[in-house]
Amino acid sequence: MSGLAVRGAFEGGIIADYETRTGNRIDVAWVPTTLIMSQVAEGEQADVLVLIRDAMDKLVAQGKVDPATRVEVAHSRLGVAVPRGAAHPPVGTVEEFRAALLGARSVAYSRAGASGIHFESIIERLGIADEVRRCATVIPAGFTAEKLVTGEADLAVQQVSELLVVDGIEVVGRYPEELQQVSSFSAAVMTSSTQRAAAEAFLAGLHGEIAKAAYLASGVDPAA
Repeated sequence: MSGLAVRGAFEGGIIADYETRTGNRIDVAWVPTTLIMSQVAEGEQADVLVLIRDAMDKLVAQGKVDPATRVEVAHSRLGVAVPRGAAHPPVGTVEEFRAALLGARSVAYSRAGASGIHFESIIERLGIADEVRRCATVIPAGFTAEKLVTGEADLAVQQVSELLVVDGIEVVGRYPEELQQVSSFSAAVMTSSTQRAAAEAFLAGLHGEIAKAAYLASGVDPAA
């Protein structure tokens, strides 16, 4: 089970490299970290978990993952996207970002993921929560940029890497640093895994040259 922010990198070379090296096949459930935590609490099993660092800390404390297998994966930043070919509103400063949100017909965001939770706090902080929510396109989980392609929204906010997974959109920029939230992702083997050797082999490839190139191409920064 993996958070969405690394999907582009995993599908952009990391999984294929692992399957070629080992002959094993991977099935991934792409789930926001908040839902991974609730599913694990309900007894859901997986061999490897990839999720936000703070959540991984909690799973280590709970004995759900083996800390000896833990590796830091990548750092993900938040960004803004529009449909392909649409005008790019400036978002580099707090005032520009605020104006872009207010000028949008509808902003797509997800309340389930860390990016959506942070976005809710930002619009409250900027004093535009009521205006944005009144015409927002809110999804329970998944990729907010899909709502740009369907025409339901003309602005989407999420992790840059999550935005880039969707065809037919363009990333106009990252959040201003004053509003930015960096999500660092960790991976580890669940203590209940019955495929430990295969799982550890997957983790071993997460810092290779192929993995680093895949991270950068997908919009995330590889962890040192």
